[in-house]
Amino acid sequence: MSLLKYAAYRFMTMLVTLWVVSIMIFFIINLPPGDYLSNQIAELRATGQSSAVEQAEFLRREYALDRPLWQQYFIWVGFMPGPNGFSGLIQGDFGWSFEFDQPVADIVGDALWMTVLVNLAAVLFVYMVALPLGVLAAAKSKTWVDYTAAFVGYLGLATPNFLLALILFYYGNRYLGLPIGGLMDPVYEGQPMSWDKVKSVLLHLIVPTFVIGTSGAAAMMQRLRANLLDELGKPYVETARAKGMAPARMLTKYPLRMAFNPFVADIGNLLPAMVSGSVLVSVVLGLQTIGPALLAALKSQDQFLAGFILMFVALLTLIGTMVSDVLLMLLDPRIRYGRRDV
Repeated sequence: MSLLKYAAYRFMTMLVTLWVVSIMIFFIINLPPGDYLSNQIAELRATGQSSAVEQAEFLRREYALDRPLWQQYFIWVGFMPGPNGFSGLIQGDFGWSFEFDQPVADIVGDALWMTVLVNLAAVLFVYMVALPLGVLAAAKSKTWVDYTAAFVGYLGLATPNFLLALILFYYGNRYLGLPIGGLMDPVYEGQPMSWDKVKSVLLHLIVPTFVIGTSGAAAMMQRLRANLLDELGKPYVETARAKGMAPARMLTKYPLRMAFNPFVADIGNLLPAMVSGSVLVSVVLGLQTIGPALLAALKSQDQFLAGFILMFVALLTLIGTMVSDVLLMLLDPRIRYGRRDV
């Protein structure tokens, strides 16, 4: 199967998978009894606020929350007309946040690009740290270099992200002058892009990038080291050594490419895992990402806001998986999609 045909096939399967995931997300969010408005109506009736109850019941009808669950799903996605016609996710209407009393699009608008920016920076940090340290630890196995890299890796895995965030929150600002809270200086908010604004964003990215990416880099470094050591012990490597191949060329010719497969396959899970794992970090560091909004939406059963954010994370997962599959096809010539050798 050609690369173009495979990419088209993966794209179609991604759309089908996203549709299945949307069903699961919607019905799991609605598993707890009631919703934001029904809970609010119960509280208002208990306090005797009849006018407020009428307004809440109007909102239930306006957003089709008084209809059967399967109809609510089709209206939410946009496959079925609701009180306002076809107005769902596929039409670009993300719904209304009852917790924040504004459209979901207005809440997540700025938070989305901040989330993507922070986590892309963390992914780049993971690869820039894990790749050289993992290769160096495997090439210098059972030396002080290997032991030092292992110590750094275990330290990164053992330190909780929120604890590391608290440490850098205090000491990074006090002794290094690193800014904390937000992703830019308040004076640049709402201002057009400029070099000073870019520098402010890059400076504010240092702490969250390090905090969010540390554990991922440590885990990936250990995995790459183990995979590379396994490849270096295989007969074809011993044959290459016996023939006098230069160590650096021998390392990069085949063993590193073969050990790199799981490294590339991790792309599909790395970005969404960081998005979900950075919720507490975002709260501690005061980052305006979608993490705190998701936490508030799940606590208050704000289904439209929670549903959109979870769909966004699912979309990141599927896009990352598709990219990693295409890269694996290019990286490893042994992989053949759509063909079974007998």
